[in-house]
Amino acid sequence: MDIKEMIHNLPDLSNEPAVALETTVLTHGMPYPQNVECALACEEEIRKAGAKPYTIGIIDGVIRIGLTEDEIKNLGKSTTAIKVSRRDLPYCLAEGLTGSTTVAATMILAHMAGIRVFATGGIGGVHRGFEETMDVSSDLEEFSKTPVNVVCAGPKAILDIPRTMEYLETKGIPVIGYQTKTLPLFYTRESDVTLDIVAKDAKDAARLVHISDQLGLHQGSLFVNPVPEEYSLDPKFVEEKIHEALLMMEKDGIHGKRVTPYLLDKLVGLTGGKSLETNIALIRNNARVGGEIARELNKLKD
Repeated sequence: MDIKEMIHNLPDLSNEPAVALETTVLTHGMPYPQNVECALACEEEIRKAGAKPYTIGIIDGVIRIGLTEDEIKNLGKSTTAIKVSRRDLPYCLAEGLTGSTTVAATMILAHMAGIRVFATGGIGGVHRGFEETMDVSSDLEEFSKTPVNVVCAGPKAILDIPRTMEYLETKGIPVIGYQTKTLPLFYTRESDVTLDIVAKDAKDAARLVHISDQLGLHQGSLFVNPVPEEYSLDPKFVEEKIHEALLMMEKDGIHGKRVTPYLLDKLVGLTGGKSLETNIALIRNNARVGGEIARELNKLKD
């Protein structure tokens, strides 16, 4: 079977700015109904920015580049959708399963569809306790393989940030501050990690991507965009709650792909819902910036 037969309504994106959105946030990142509300709000943010949103997922073994509103709602209610990363794509398609796409899988499918910009919440990375678990998200490796440019609010705060940044540097992945000189840490706007590259606006960001393409580097760029100031949480408060969540995770014996969803869920309760409110705000903000970058990038086509 040709892979194109496994893609429903592959769009023609030759002349339009487009932004991909992932679906793991729908099934594993937020509770219902906030997950669906956030997904639809992100699509609207992209439209307002002058681009077209394409929420990506897999329904009954068929790749969907641009889920319908009903499909988003159904996926948001699903308790059986599997979390699909690079390794899981062939299995999900072969078995006719329904799955939500992680950052890595969304990058792969977005690239197949010709989408160059992807907006998400935060990326995965090197997990705390790496010395014992060797747990590193495949998101990081995907940047060196797939030329899709990701807008996020930084690595998820639950990660080992120094090791995550070192991994990205080793792979030669540019981490570009979007109107910031320090690395945002998902729930918080700033950190003590200074960034070497800064994009002052969407035009600047698009120019960096365009030059990378012209050089034939065949890799993605990572744009880190701070959460809006009014939603930024106190870093000491966040770190305290993460520590509590990690102790709960150890007690419950959670590991592998269940780690991130587990920790994010526990943080909602431990922060009195503040982490969820911040998560929604930062994803919407990233969608808006992704739309603006896609719009400017579209103007630079040869």
